[in-house]
Amino acid sequence: MNNTILITGASSGIGKATAKLFQEKGWNVIATMRNPEGETELAGLNNILLAKLDVLDPDAIEKAIEAGIDRFGKIDVVLNNAGYGAFGPLEAFTRDNIIRQFNTNVIGLLDVTRAVLPHFRSHKGGTIINISSIGGKMSFPLGALYHGTKFAVEGISEALSYELEQFGAKIKIVEPGAIATDFAGRSLDFSNDESLTEYQWLVGKINEGMPAFFENASPASLVAEVIYQAATDGTIKLRYTAGDDAKAIIDQRQQSDDDTFIHEIKKQFKLV
Repeated sequence: MNNTILITGASSGIGKATAKLFQEKGWNVIATMRNPEGETELAGLNNILLAKLDVLDPDAIEKAIEAGIDRFGKIDVVLNNAGYGAFGPLEAFTRDNIIRQFNTNVIGLLDVTRAVLPHFRSHKGGTIINISSIGGKMSFPLGALYHGTKFAVEGISEALSYELEQFGAKIKIVEPGAIATDFAGRSLDFSNDESLTEYQWLVGKINEGMPAFFENASPASLVAEVIYQAATDGTIKLRYTAGDDAKAIIDQRQQSDDDTFIHEIKKQFKLV
């Protein structure tokens, strides 16, 4: 029986690239997304089940997992990929926007994980792969919400690794750098309030400086390859970086004290 992966946020970017790669490698793929009826590219491929799943809807999560098990017999890997980035001054966000960012990137990930763990326990195995980011190890200005969620994913994943080990399951974290996807468009929620004059200089500098971080962006297919490695290497390795920029920035962060690293970030955005 072929192995099966369930992917959240499979309609574009990393999720879609991963669905295509695993399908090419002979896996069964449960490609979940909020609007599967609009997906044409994946719909034409063998061994792919399109399923409706919004990580904000616990009932939809349960139904997608059940549909995947009904179709393929079991689930071996879950990729928690659905998410977006909220950037801007904290004061410019409504409370509803703050809650939506954490519900999507953190609570949704926990709900999907919690829903599949009974299946993993019954089969004495399985792998959860969580998409974090270099933004789970360091932060850019105006990213309090997004980085807050990715730091949370790092801590959640590391702590869960102890729990999953009790019944033969594993958890992995993939940390991409800049990715050439629509993250800067559809998946970016930028909030600003120009009446908050104290922040406008900073907002301007970040908007000017951010494109430089995407000049050497990796294709989503590169991240998919790292996800495939994490799913199949048979190790209990916890963290995988994806992209040369990710490796460089994380190395720099680990080797620097806070003042040095933060000063370097300020220099890159011309804040000093």
